[in-house]
Amino acid sequence: MRAVLCRAFGEPSNLEIAEVPPPKMIEGGVRIAIKAAGINFADTVMIRGSYQRKLSMPFSPGLEAAGEVIECADGVTRCKPGDRVVGFFESGGYAEEVVVPEVDVWPIPDGMDWVTAAGFCVVYGTADLALTDRGRLQAGETLLVTGAAGGVGLTAIEVGKRLGATVIAAAGGPDKVAVARAHGADHGIDYASEDLRERVKELTEGGGADVVFDPVGGDVFDAALRCVAWGSRMLIIGFAAGRFQQIPGNILLVKNVSACGFQWGTYRRQRPDLMAASIDRIFSWWREGAVKPHVSMTFDLSEVHAALDALLTRRSTGKIVLTTGC
Repeated sequence: MRAVLCRAFGEPSNLEIAEVPPPKMIEGGVRIAIKAAGINFADTVMIRGSYQRKLSMPFSPGLEAAGEVIECADGVTRCKPGDRVVGFFESGGYAEEVVVPEVDVWPIPDGMDWVTAAGFCVVYGTADLALTDRGRLQAGETLLVTGAAGGVGLTAIEVGKRLGATVIAAAGGPDKVAVARAHGADHGIDYASEDLRERVKELTEGGGADVVFDPVGGDVFDAALRCVAWGSRMLIIGFAAGRFQQIPGNILLVKNVSACGFQWGTYRRQRPDLMAASIDRIFSWWREGAVKPHVSMTFDLSEVHAALDALLTRRSTGKIVLTTGC
């Protein structure tokens, strides 16, 4: 089978596409013939060796994929060969086959295509659990979303609106702001040409944002922290800008601000009950037509370098998905 291999930590351009043996079956495992795999910023962190857990070499990146079940270990009851599923992994999604514990496999709703399914759960699950479990976003509050035209940014807009918030979308460039507005944001800020802090204060009549959903970090986080309301919640989702968020304790103290880290994948083991409820919920939203997943680019598995470059240079909006042609 084909697989993208990382043989040494470094830049994504060093990844190899190779023919490798299919992975071995595990106890309680499900073998999936992958049709499409979602690309996430965390994949690039993994490739560069900055992930919270170092992986043994060589490994295939990839945290989520959609495909058809082709084999189940003895005792597996949640799925059977022929089922259309999504799977979540520590790694291994950038390949034509993967073996995953059955607990990490979920059926795809009827009518959802492979590409949509491959890029759906991580971003919508992140927005859902971050805003409800960690951010405690309430109807009538103001939500500021940074990186608002990216994969998790667009979903945070949709989830925030569903929860009854007023959503301010901040993104870099007028085209990206327009994409965010098209997905339901009440207001848009182009922080490439506008002062984020001043515009948020203007839009909230000096009150500030109640919740900040920040996958960007760096200077954008610094500006967002200075335009929040008393008792606000700062949700640290990622650091796409390349600099970790640095949080001055004096600002947290003066405004009673809470800073909350969020990583979706850890819920699989720490709070599987919340994870299961969230996946059921976000799939139900799709069935109802209440959310509109946005995949702006697809690439064949062999074009993984171009796909990751599009992500890192911020040429995409929404999700980027790899397809295998299987």
